[in-house]
Amino acid sequence: MMLGLSGSSVDGPLYTDVVDLAHRSPGWLDDAIAVWSAYGLAVFALLMVVGWWRARRNGAVAAMTALTVPVAVVVAFAVNSAVKPLVAEDRPCRHLVFRTLEACPARGDWSFPSNHTAVACAAAVALFFVSRRLGVVASVCALAMAASRVWVGVHYPHDVVAGAALGGSAAFIAMKILRRWPTGLAGRLAETWLRPLLAAGAG
Repeated sequence: MMLGLSGSSVDGPLYTDVVDLAHRSPGWLDDAIAVWSAYGLAVFALLMVVGWWRARRNGAVAAMTALTVPVAVVVAFAVNSAVKPLVAEDRPCRHLVFRTLEACPARGDWSFPSNHTAVACAAAVALFFVSRRLGVVASVCALAMAASRVWVGVHYPHDVVAGAALGGSAAFIAMKILRRWPTGLAGRLAETWLRPLLAAGAG
């Protein structure tokens, strides 16, 4: 394990400015951002389901590509989680005296890089392989997720930037690898009991 990173020396002033702005913002806005920060990842799961459902109309290959999106997201999450203990950066709410919108995570729940942001950006990048429109929607949602994690006080800005870069990169590489199906595999699977997953109107 590396020595714990002191995130406040990287962009602590920017973090405190954002948290201070959250304190001075309307309660309804803070509540909405807090809910998004906590539960917004469900939207990415919904976008993945929509991408798969629509891809089934374009054939088995497109459907298989859509089905690899969750796999790429899991890979990105695993990579991001592996980095956390190597850096061992404490949450900003443990070093800077500020009341945050979200309760400060327990000690040992490291801050760098942001898992929420990594998952959101991984989903956005992977969805571009399925649908450009869904990828754009997911990218906007991912940006909102990254910003919300700083707003509620559980991450420094550099945590979400690193999470976005790491999650997005891991998902891109994973999708590039996963898309290299053996020739004809999608067609063969479409003739098995998996057909309802790969073709619209089947079953």
